[in-house]
Amino acid sequence: MQETAGTDGPRPRKVVIVAYDGAKLLDISGPLQAFSEASFEGGGPAYQVILASASGGPVVTDTGVKLETARLDGTVADAVDTLLVAGGDLLMAPDMTASVRAGLADYLDRPRRLGSICTGAFILAQLGVLDHRDATTHWAACASFERRYPAVHLKPDAIFVTSGHIWTSAGVSAGIDMALAMIEDDLGHLAALTVARAMVLFLKRPGGQSQFSIELRRQMRDARGRFDDLHDWIRTNLDADLSVPTLAEVARMSPRNFARVYLRETGESPARAVEKLRIEAARRLLESAYDPIQVVARRTGFGDDERMRRAFVKAYGVSPQDYRNRFGRLSA
Repeated sequence: MQETAGTDGPRPRKVVIVAYDGAKLLDISGPLQAFSEASFEGGGPAYQVILASASGGPVVTDTGVKLETARLDGTVADAVDTLLVAGGDLLMAPDMTASVRAGLADYLDRPRRLGSICTGAFILAQLGVLDHRDATTHWAACASFERRYPAVHLKPDAIFVTSGHIWTSAGVSAGIDMALAMIEDDLGHLAALTVARAMVLFLKRPGGQSQFSIELRRQMRDARGRFDDLHDWIRTNLDADLSVPTLAEVARMSPRNFARVYLRETGESPARAVEKLRIEAARRLLESAYDPIQVVARRTGFGDDERMRRAFVKAYGVSPQDYRNRFGRLSA
């Protein structure tokens, strides 16, 4: 359903979020809040959001909170612009959502945009609509998803993925990122940024960005924290010589033993870890500071903006300038 001018301004787009007993509350409430915050330039609501379930009435979310829903039928599905399926348990046994699938089957061709949040991708996959398409889901459910649905081109790292008119998002909060991207697609960048700020979100993450920050991924790999002190030192000395001999000296190890042990404990080489920490620091500066790109490159140890550009494109798929234009303060 496209926005249509009327006597009182543009008509809101209808968004239907499909829930069921055991669905994750944030999968529902996050996108619901984002769409509800969005408005047209004239001030009217840009979306009409309806919570629906196979039978209607209250559904009990994973937190125990009950949500009232409308019955998913022809009336609810009429003129729907966006239909989203919420996620639930990470295992998502097929019998858990049989009634949801039965209710959805007749209406999959109605929406202009069809999507899932978190493990809601399992439901779409069971209905066959993700076959031979790119998709994503919660990182902890990816292995199970790939075994069950080999015909789907799963992108395990992505926060959200678009494949034609079908959108899928990763775990819980990623549903908000996807909703913001949909709002941006419909209403423009400023409208999405306004919603993000209203919800006190630090930034809008692009779909291609990893489900994990570089820093979180490193913390998970180095779970025992053997090199925590070294990483703290690196963060405060990003513009220094961070070669293996220097790092080994800080870690009080021989260079050869340090390189071997670091790779074993963290799963990556010291040089790769340094580059990731520099990228993470540069990303934060691009989001929150006004320094020129060249200054950011020097402060984070890249030396020049071209070297930083190559590292950024490899990590995020965009240049530092494009990243700042989309997610920095200057994009306001």
